[in-house]
Amino acid sequence: MAETSGGKRRRKKSNAAGIIKRILLIIFIFILVMTVGVIGGFLTASMNTKPDLANDIRPPATSTIYDINGNEIATIHAEEDRIPVKIAKVPKYLQDAFVAVEDNRFYEHNGVDIKGILRAAWSNIKGGGVSEGGSTITQQLAKNAYLTQDRTLKRKIQEVFLAIQLEKQYTKQEILELYLNQIYFGQGAYGVQAAARVYFNKNVEDLTLNECAMLAGIPKSPNYYSPFNNLEAAQERKGIVLDQMVKYGYVNRQEAAKLKTEALPLVHSKKADNSSDNYFINYVTQLLIDKYGADAVYKEGLKIYTTIDPDMQKAAEAAMKLLPRFRTDANGIDQPQGALVAIDPKTGYIKAMIGGRGTDQFNRATMAVRQPGSAFKPFVFAAALENNYMPSTVIDDSPVKIGDWSPQNYDRTFRGKVSLRLTAELSLNVPTVKIAQKLGMDKPIYYAQEMGITTFVLDGAQNDRNLATALGGLTKGVTPLELTSAYGTFANRGVHVAPIAIIRVLDRNGKIIDEAEPKPKTVISEESAAELTSMLMGVIDHGTGTRAKIGRPAAGKTGTTSDYHDAWFVGYTPDLVAGVWIGQDNNVSLGGMGGGNQPAQIWASFMKKALETTPPHNFHGVVAEKRGRIGEIKDNNKKGDNNKKETDKNKKPNEQNQGNVETAPPSRDGDVEGETERAPSDNSRTETRAPSAPPPTPQPAPEPPGNAPTPGGGVSKSE
Repeated sequence: MAETSGGKRRRKKSNAAGIIKRILLIIFIFILVMTVGVIGGFLTASMNTKPDLANDIRPPATSTIYDINGNEIATIHAEEDRIPVKIAKVPKYLQDAFVAVEDNRFYEHNGVDIKGILRAAWSNIKGGGVSEGGSTITQQLAKNAYLTQDRTLKRKIQEVFLAIQLEKQYTKQEILELYLNQIYFGQGAYGVQAAARVYFNKNVEDLTLNECAMLAGIPKSPNYYSPFNNLEAAQERKGIVLDQMVKYGYVNRQEAAKLKTEALPLVHSKKADNSSDNYFINYVTQLLIDKYGADAVYKEGLKIYTTIDPDMQKAAEAAMKLLPRFRTDANGIDQPQGALVAIDPKTGYIKAMIGGRGTDQFNRATMAVRQPGSAFKPFVFAAALENNYMPSTVIDDSPVKIGDWSPQNYDRTFRGKVSLRLTAELSLNVPTVKIAQKLGMDKPIYYAQEMGITTFVLDGAQNDRNLATALGGLTKGVTPLELTSAYGTFANRGVHVAPIAIIRVLDRNGKIIDEAEPKPKTVISEESAAELTSMLMGVIDHGTGTRAKIGRPAAGKTGTTSDYHDAWFVGYTPDLVAGVWIGQDNNVSLGGMGGGNQPAQIWASFMKKALETTPPHNFHGVVAEKRGRIGEIKDNNKKGDNNKKETDKNKKPNEQNQGNVETAPPSRDGDVEGETERAPSDNSRTETRAPSAPPPTPQPAPEPPGNAPTPGGGVSKSE
């Protein structure tokens, strides 16, 4: 009998299912065999590498740092301040703090925490980066005590098997004792006893809970979280440790909340050598420790070749002698402090770095997050130029009310219709706010992020998606290093190259283990960069930065914040970009100093000396007023007209404003509108500040302007 068509279809489906099952089985067997082979291949190499865990430690060797010319500038000594103690002398609070913040399942796993690894992997996938590690305390001990810091699969597998060996040979308390005596706390202190002496001048058994929480937070990044280097960051890290202790039941919530704000009885740190070189050396050291671990840096005899130019560094030191001295604070530190960073915009190489007066260890060039004031405005102008504006585009400098906020210019006057160029040259607030309102703040924020600014707050009750940001009123602020690097984009024809401090690293045998690779990224068009540069050249020629003239083509921008808390000048030639910041560590007033005063003078002094052997070069690019671009911004903010749509006939439909500005900007100390820019003079100051107002509505992260970013800006709706 002939087979029916239905029977044929069933047989075909059955055959297809069988084939799929066989293929999946073959794939599974192949993966299984490969996995077993890999593990087996490493097993002998890993399990037999350390048969005697007690005595197999590499002899220490001093690491050396070199400048751009290959000359030695510093050695990182292998000597240690290490005083081993028995676990019985370590306070229970200190033990619990480390377990809570480093390995909360320490007492449950056998050296490797599979659950912790999976949890960390999931957290990192969600976060889009590496924000959480999966290594246990036992693995950290194995790595720090017995292995190199190579980031290879073999080393990681060795670490896993060594951790398992350690767990078989020692009890949990013995492992914790070895770990607490091994870890690095900065300031040359290895182990908890040495750390207790260095930071609190007491024995470990006498530490309080407050002190224990502080110490437990340091090893994550010893130089950065050392309270001698960065007390604010150390306090924040202490709070994280206390939160973890609450989470796992080691302390109660009320006690932790009280301790978060409690001061610490720190002993005074040793005075830093009176040399500004130390700021760059410490910065390089921290980068290395973050990447390879303290033991590699202090014991492995690394050779570190850096970007620092000794002649430019000397020029920076000489220029910073112009920094005025107002007072000496309670810590014996002269105020105000200052920072200077110089970068080659084409390579990203850091050529000079000054992080203060050289009498302390806080590197303000890389660690001080301060309000930029009008030094942020070029990001608004760049966004405008990228969105069909021109230097000649006209904006109405007239009163505007956005919610409860009425921004003012520094002199509280209005000039009527002004060009975008004049807005930059005179650092006018009101036209800048109107431009940002038309664009939406997400666009300037996007460009600033693409140029390397990482400190924006983009969600939460108080964030940077409001028009205060256009005037440099950020929730947190920026560092001199990041702001200077961002300006390098303008000097480099719209291409950003991230700052580089270390060119290459060699191990003790001369093998290259790391080498920098500059990664240029086009952020704005060459045309926009040329137009912006022409505008910022006017700032120096006849605007707020005339004291920055250096006798060759240069562009730059002043920055001054409300109540004169911060003063900036950031500028560039085609060959070098440099930023100067001045402020007091406790964020009090500079008494009328603006960015066009001492910061501009220091910048000019440095640039003249740093470039004296470099021939003057003109900026590349052509500034052309093309037809079809926006000639004038229609003012829709006049009384009773806040909700009208822009009808500029030159604007194409896809160029219509995407910005949604919903509420007045929140009042912040020393930032919002406190733009006090003026052409340099000795006149009495004029201060402006925005009133308190509701916080902006949280919104999603900015998207590239090419995809029309999500409307944001936080200050009244306008289209």
